[in-house]
Amino acid sequence: MEFRPYKHKAQYYETDTMKIVHHSNYIRWMEEARVDMLEQMGLGYDVMERAGVLSPVLSVECEYKKMTRFPETVTIQVRLARYTGIRFDVEYEMTGEDGTLRARGKSTHCFIDGKGIPLSFRRRFPAWDSLFRQYAENSAPRENFRK
Repeated sequence: MEFRPYKHKAQYYETDTMKIVHHSNYIRWMEEARVDMLEQMGLGYDVMERAGVLSPVLSVECEYKKMTRFPETVTIQVRLARYTGIRFDVEYEMTGEDGTLRARGKSTHCFIDGKGIPLSFRRRFPAWDSLFRQYAENSAPRENFRK
């Protein structure tokens, strides 16, 4: 079960005076792609938040490989790399229109309620737990992402 890639056109305001995208924007693009991934699963943040579930970022990392310039479009492939019932990891691979790898990243998240108490999807949302497990187990292995 692979996710449809997310596309982002670099905006002028995301660049510096050399029209090179500032490194901080790749993290924003990862968030856009993650939101799209969850929506593809039918569990967008709006759906989870209506059920009282929040999903904060625990960690994020990004390895920059090649510059992106305005007005290039970057394709972001996401993969649900790990899911424990309480936490999940998403891997990202960002490529330019020419197919070159621009950046690779990873983010880790958890599920909490409105009071900040961790939630177990296994216990509270078994259907959602099953859905996350299916995507995590059937997502393309890391080896399919470029080195």
